[in-house]
Amino acid sequence: MDHRARAFWSSGTGHGEIRDEVLPDPGPGDVVVRALVSGVSRGTELLVFRGGVPESQHGAMRAPFQAGDFPGPVKYGYLAVGVVEHGPEALRGRTVFALHPHQTRWVVPAGAVTVVPDDVPASRAVLAGTVETAVNALWDAAPLVGDRIAVVGAGMVGCCVAAVLAGFPGVRVELVDVDPARAAVAQALGVPFAHPADAAGDCDLVVHASATGAGLARSLELLAVEGEVLELSWYGDRDVTVPLGAGFHSRRLAIRSTQVGMVAPARRGRRSFADRVALALRLLADPRYDALVTDAVPFEDLPALMPRLAAGEPFAPCVRVTYG
Repeated sequence: MDHRARAFWSSGTGHGEIRDEVLPDPGPGDVVVRALVSGVSRGTELLVFRGGVPESQHGAMRAPFQAGDFPGPVKYGYLAVGVVEHGPEALRGRTVFALHPHQTRWVVPAGAVTVVPDDVPASRAVLAGTVETAVNALWDAAPLVGDRIAVVGAGMVGCCVAAVLAGFPGVRVELVDVDPARAAVAQALGVPFAHPADAAGDCDLVVHASATGAGLARSLELLAVEGEVLELSWYGDRDVTVPLGAGFHSRRLAIRSTQVGMVAPARRGRRSFADRVALALRLLADPRYDALVTDAVPFEDLPALMPRLAAGEPFAPCVRVTYG
């Protein structure tokens, strides 16, 4: 087999480069995958890119096939789709998803890949890890029929949460963001959009995904009595002020964290990680999700793209990286 590959590495100081890699010989239970597309997570990946992973979280935040250590240099990423070139007969030639960094070809255990359904294009399948995060968050939140829900933050994760919630019976869901350009994405997802100042209140549940203190404060303001904020944002090494004065106690409000690293307790005894990603891929048969992956760059342009994303230049919620 061809042992040559190329991969993107972050320095941890806001710079990145593409390096040559030498692939190991695959074992009997491995697959060799040629990359088709990967996705840039503008939350966690940009924190890694600038070296923002706290030392206390270096172990918890390791990606499954990460190379190097935080703060860097580190090969990091977890939204990858490719075609199996070598491996078990049932997988050869199949399009698969894996939690792998940006790399032209890779070798992983066969159990680490999930076959992409035939009705899900590779360009959309790259969102599987993000939709999986949304699924886990909603297993934690357990919304009820007819709930009034706001999703604050229209990035990758917030948009995927809103898209899943749009299918709940009788639910009033609104996607909230300071960027008016996200209104078009919300429309494509079939979800009403609002600026934070105009968002509907009296919410039973607010899913917060803006990764800003202002977004968290507004999330609390939007709650009804005894409502809950489900905190999906990860702030890395940044401190956030939480307004726990005023009516926080008298209105009996709650803030609860959720994170994809463990299956939500509500399903942990009956669903595995593999079940969860397979469910995410089934949900991605819905073409509405194409609205999240409208921008694409060649793999070779990643070192130039990442600083632009870190600087806040406008791009689609998920930027696709294309190979070949």
